Amino acid sequence: MEKYRFFDKITSDVLFEAYGKDLAEVFVNAAEAMFSVICKLEQIEAKQEKTVEIKSDSVKGLMVEWLQTLIAEVDISEMFFSKFEITEIDETHLKATIHGEPISAEKGETVVKAVTYHQYEFKKTDEGYMCRVSLDI
Repeated sequence: MEKYRFFDKITSDVLFEAYGKDLAEVFVNAAEAMFSVICKLEQIEAKQEKTVEIKSDSVKGLMVEWLQTLIAEVDISEMFFSKFEITEIDETHLKATIHGEPISAEKGETVVKAVTYHQYEFKKTDEGYMCRVSLDI
């Protein structure tokens, strides 16, 4: 099963789908997909780590909160992230350790402003979970 895939780039948005056999995997794969837009993911070393904890009233909301929190962490911590470890997860709560390194211009790609609800979808599938996300760039 593929981890994620991108669709044709719209001028102000990037649309992707992430997949996972369980909740933790789809959340990790969505984060990796988003950071492959933000930075040169494969070049980002896991030099530093941070813990993030998120709550929402639904699993659909939790995914949006997760990605929004990661976007905010780029600005707050001035870091790019490449490794995402989900340590606790259910449909309304997530705790994760995220790993990365300080931002550098040569490893940067596209500034992602926000996650939008345009074409947003989160569903259980026969293989696990699928999430379609649109990023405002």
